[in-house]
Amino acid sequence: MSSVFEYAPAPESRAIADIAPSYGLFIDGEFVEAADGKVFKTVSPSTEEVLSEIAQAGSEDVDRAVKAARRAFEKWSALPGAERAKYLFRIARIIQERSRELAVLETLDNGKPIKETRDADLPLVAAHFFYYAGWADKLDHAGFGANPRPLGVAGQVIPWNFPLLMLAWKIAPALATGNTVVLKPAETTPLSALFFADICRQAGLPKGVVNILPGYGDAGAALVAHPDVNKVAFTGSTAVGKEIARTIAGTRKKVTLELGGKGANIVFDDAPIDQAVEGIVNGIFFNQGQVCCAGSRLLVQESIQEELLDSLKRRLSTLRLGDPLDKNTDIGAINSEEQLTRITSLVELGEAEGAERWSPACELPESGYWFAPTLFTNVTQAHRIARDEIFGPVLSVLTFRTPDEAVAKANNTPYGLSAGIWTEKGSRILAVANKLRAGVVWSNTFNKFDPTSPFGGYKESGFGREGGRHGLEAYLAPSSPEGER
Repeated sequence: MSSVFEYAPAPESRAIADIAPSYGLFIDGEFVEAADGKVFKTVSPSTEEVLSEIAQAGSEDVDRAVKAARRAFEKWSALPGAERAKYLFRIARIIQERSRELAVLETLDNGKPIKETRDADLPLVAAHFFYYAGWADKLDHAGFGANPRPLGVAGQVIPWNFPLLMLAWKIAPALATGNTVVLKPAETTPLSALFFADICRQAGLPKGVVNILPGYGDAGAALVAHPDVNKVAFTGSTAVGKEIARTIAGTRKKVTLELGGKGANIVFDDAPIDQAVEGIVNGIFFNQGQVCCAGSRLLVQESIQEELLDSLKRRLSTLRLGDPLDKNTDIGAINSEEQLTRITSLVELGEAEGAERWSPACELPESGYWFAPTLFTNVTQAHRIARDEIFGPVLSVLTFRTPDEAVAKANNTPYGLSAGIWTEKGSRILAVANKLRAGVVWSNTFNKFDPTSPFGGYKESGFGREGGRHGLEAYLAPSSPEGER
């Protein structure tokens, strides 16, 4: 995109991440082939280049991994919390030491800009392991009863938009509380999870405590349904979340679901325009809008709509789209051809339904999966683009006149994951936030995360909380010494 400044290319070296031609499944501390010998390829979204060939887990592999985790659970759960903490601290430090390598790897496999993986993802990944390491010997004081016990084997399924961060959100509290893990990464982004398996070995983590099974939806379904899994944690689409809920109904399995979202970013007439514009851009164009809690609905007070949109369009015209490994890049590639097709079809539907589409002048690379930052005006609540989760760099703009109307429009969604409020009045922030049906409400900022703060949603955005002290609860049973086995 055009800019008042001309930036010389500043690419990070991809040679920092040494990607092997092929990888196996990580079961019981070793990399092994899939039982049926199946493999799949992982592709870089920005170039469509094949990065590596990956073993594809099936139901037999899931069973092997769960059995390994069950064997490891006996000794791991018996360790004093302070001893488990040492492993988590060690993992956190290794992540810090290898952060540049992991940031490049994540950018290659996911398509997001290097400055996001380097400055946001990796620091948060390490911070989660540090944070939960601190909890490991203090579980009696977490507020979940005296002498809480681990559940057993945690089956965890993570998405492709934040592969390493979602891994940390799930594995760190599970290990801190004494559980063992079988994790299935998304099929389009398996590499960082496999590199994490190597970090587990580097940290000396006992065999079987963490198992990594790359594969497709059938492997995730087999993991969720396995009778010896005690806890299911899933981040992904609402449709799959509903299927998981049906699968575990009637069992004793604990579950947390962090699903889709259609977050409202509410800008009042007294908000600082420049600050709000930066928050809007961060809310919807961070990670190309491929964020469950993205601020994909902009609710702007009618009296400042024209001023704010003019400023927003000027700001979008300065964003730089291109090579994700370039440190100047703001907008990277869409994660997959399938996701690009979904974004394109919903945007075309928005135009067909009468909304007005705008994008800055933008030259898209010839190879890879790309979509220009887009905003829609003249949007009503009846439009599909205002109701459906697009999961791309697409912003729908609606207006309101009063705080009550803003709240009503913000809550008029089947989702309830996030929201943002922009105003100079602290009393208005508190009054409006208290009425919003969203798990996370940001005030005069957006997409700010911290390992000490819980995250989760309501309605079709799922249930349960990850992060903070609250994130321990789903992995603990205040019961007998045998726990929930």
